[in-house]
Amino acid sequence: MVLLQTGRRLASAAFRRESVCWSEDSFSSSTVAAAVASVPSGNASKSGSAFIIPAVESEAMSQLLAHVKLLLRRRTAAMAALDAGLPAEAVRHFSKILEARRGVLPHTFAAACLVGRAASFQAGGRPADAIADCNRALALDPAYIPALRARADLLQSVGALSDSLRDLDHLKLLYDAALRDGKLPGPRWRPQGGVRYREIAGAHRKLIARIQGLRSRAAVGEGCNIDYYALLGVRRGCTRSELERAHLLLSLKLKPDRAVVFGERLELVDEHRDLEAVRDQARMSALLLYRMLQKGYSFIMSAVIDEEAAARQRAKEAAALPKQQQHAAPIPENPPAVNSSTARTTAKPKAKAGATVATVSSQATAPVYQGVFCRDLAVVGTLLSRSGFDRSLPVKCEAMSC
Repeated sequence: MVLLQTGRRLASAAFRRESVCWSEDSFSSSTVAAAVASVPSGNASKSGSAFIIPAVESEAMSQLLAHVKLLLRRRTAAMAALDAGLPAEAVRHFSKILEARRGVLPHTFAAACLVGRAASFQAGGRPADAIADCNRALALDPAYIPALRARADLLQSVGALSDSLRDLDHLKLLYDAALRDGKLPGPRWRPQGGVRYREIAGAHRKLIARIQGLRSRAAVGEGCNIDYYALLGVRRGCTRSELERAHLLLSLKLKPDRAVVFGERLELVDEHRDLEAVRDQARMSALLLYRMLQKGYSFIMSAVIDEEAAARQRAKEAAALPKQQQHAAPIPENPPAVNSSTARTTAKPKAKAGATVATVSSQATAPVYQGVFCRDLAVVGTLLSRSGFDRSLPVKCEAMSC
């Protein structure tokens, strides 16, 4: 797969280099040469620049049209890469268009490329970069419907329902204005990213149902459950180094001071929009995104700190467990003595057990013999009393105790 992608990229690059030099890219016509040839030589002697000015204008026009054609080819290649499931390749093509140092871009074309790159970032699992591109596109054109749709979807995907509802409300106002005026917002020549007027009515009904569903979810408390892991592009249970690396990269790229630089390479063709307004809105949107990133970094870092503390506690408990086992069963110093003492202790309980059995048996038979002896003694006493032997007999009590 890597070899296939590399070969495809090299082939497309070679095709672009060859196509720039094709004859169909030189947009100069023969009318200019005919006009130059029809000028008399006398006029040429009076004004030597009469032959130079048309040639220079033709060359400039040819270069401009060739550059436009190259930009269109790159955008087509980027959209094809996105449709083929290659978001990184699509991002590369869109970045070449937006960061080109040659010439300037119309802000409508740049807004369309920004929305396309945002879709590529979203497909590549980078929602923060995608939201930043949507912010730039809306700074150029606040009524750009594809940018509002894309940013609302991105904010909803990360759980920022309140921000998504704000964009959807703005989109609903644009739909209402389009249905009232009978046309899309803005001048007719301005493209809306493939949005057509006949689609507005159905999209308006779906949008109302979507807004109601999101408001019901926000009412039950789901609006505060932002997925900061997805926003920063880190996995759940990430380490401190992974989190710090992702936060550093996003902070450097999406810093509010750097969000206004992109407008210097663009050409504003709207008379109601100036560069300062674009910069102000871009800075404000970038500041909101930057604060969200900082809040997400603090939230995830607290979870990482808690996990590290729990891991240290588990390590301490695991280290203390062998010591507790050693204290519970101490090992004596002389192992041979252990065997002899163990033998003696095992012999003593056997002897004690035998003595105990004998004592129990004697105690069990003692009452029987004692009862018989007492009866015989009573019979002898009765016989002696009948025979007249009334004198007392010296008897030791301890010997005749029953």
